[in-house]
Order: sequence, then C-alpha cells, then structure tokens
Amino acid sequence: MKTKLNDAQYQIKFTTGSSFLVLALLVLSACTSTEKVAMNQSDVNCAFLAKDCSLLTVGGKEQTGLRYINPTVKWNQYSKILIDPVTFWGGDATKISAADQQMLVNYFSQQLKEQLGEKFELVNQSGPGVMKLDVAMTDVETATPVLRSISMIVPQAHMVANLKYLATGTMPFVGSAQTEAKLTDSVSGTVLALAVDKRIGGGSFTTGFQWQWGDAENAIDHWAELLATKLYGWTSGKEVAK
Repeated sequence: MKTKLNDAQYQIKFTTGSSFLVLALLVLSACTSTEKVAMNQSDVNCAFLAKDCSLLTVGGKEQTGLRYINPTVKWNQYSKILIDPVTFWGGDATKISAADQQMLVNYFSQQLKEQLGEKFELVNQSGPGVMKLDVAMTDVETATPVLRSISMIVPQAHMVANLKYLATGTMPFVGSAQTEAKLTDSVSGTVLALAVDKRIGGGSFTTGFQWQWGDAENAIDHWAELLATKLYGWTSGKEVAK
C-alpha cells in the first residue's frame, strides 16, 4: 500500500513538473523572435544618414524606432524600386570580421529583393515612378548560442532570464542589429522616407537553438517584411503614410 502511495505521489509530482515545463515552452513560443529597442535621436550618430538625421522623430509601436515620412509625397506614382547593395557602417572599432560583415549585408540585400520583389518591379536604373532604397547596417552583436539555449530550456536558468527581462527589458545572451535606411525619388533625389531601428533577440523558444547571427537575421527578416508591407500599403492607397 505504501509503495502504491509513493508511486501516485511521484506521478502527481511528475505531471505537475511536466505541465509547468509545457506551459513554459508555450509561453516562450508565443514570444516574438526579436523586439524593438526604444530609441531617441541622441542614441544614434547617424553615420549613414548624416544631416538627414535631424528629420527623424520617434516611431510608434508598429513602426521603426526613429522615422521620417515626407508629407508631400504622392505615393501612388511609384510602382518600381531600385535597391542599392546594403553596406556595413560599423566604424573602425567594430569587432565584426569582414567576412561576417559581407555575409550579413548579402543576406540583407537578398531579403530586401525577395520581399520588395513581391510587391514592386525591381529595376537597375533610375527613372520615373522609381523609388531608390539605400540601407546600411550600423551595429550588430552576436548571440551566445549554448547559453542562450540553456536560459530558455532549463527552468532555473529561465527563471533567472525572466528576472533579467523584467529588470532590463532584454533576455540574456541575445544578439542585436541596428540599421539606417533612406528612400528617395530616383530621379530628383527627394527624400521620401527615413528610418533608424534597432532590434534584439526576443524570448521565442524557437530562437533558443539558432546560431550566433540568428537574432541579426531575424531582425533583417522583420525589416524587409515591414518595409515591403508599408510601401505597398502607401503606394496602393490601402494605407495612409504617417
């Protein structure tokens, strides 16, 4: 009788523990793969945007950290886009190797062409109705793959990770990426829109096993999709540019 009681107690304990683990995994899975970092103009030196930086204002929840939309633009005149190769502006003090810089900007260029190519005609030269997009990566940090996984999977480590998130707004061992972008009329050079944004790795369980540049790639994916969606909404008249 005593043995059966112990077995039952063990089963209850195991079930409770398993339920807790499943719940934790579900909560993690619901988190985003990356999160926007709140920014002010004083937070960036705008090495890429230079004097245009003064036009930026803080963006809303579903917008980039800093942004500018030219209020006089007639967006419905644009149906094509010229995408210049993405560049890396990390400065002389950057710890990112030349090989990794090239890998990241190549991936960024690829994603921009893939996402924007679904909404617009991609062209190789300036002309009427053509927007010109220039993008630079200005900062990037690697994630710490093994420790990242542990912090999401092991209950005790995840509890510590959650405490750090509550205190600082970031998960431990995550990577990050920052970008600056300029959209102009390809003929006149008139600035149509500007953006600066920084994103860090989120608490999604699916990102716990990714490689060191996974968070940066997820940020790039987000930016490419957001840009394509917004531009299509503005040029099609389905959304007011603001």
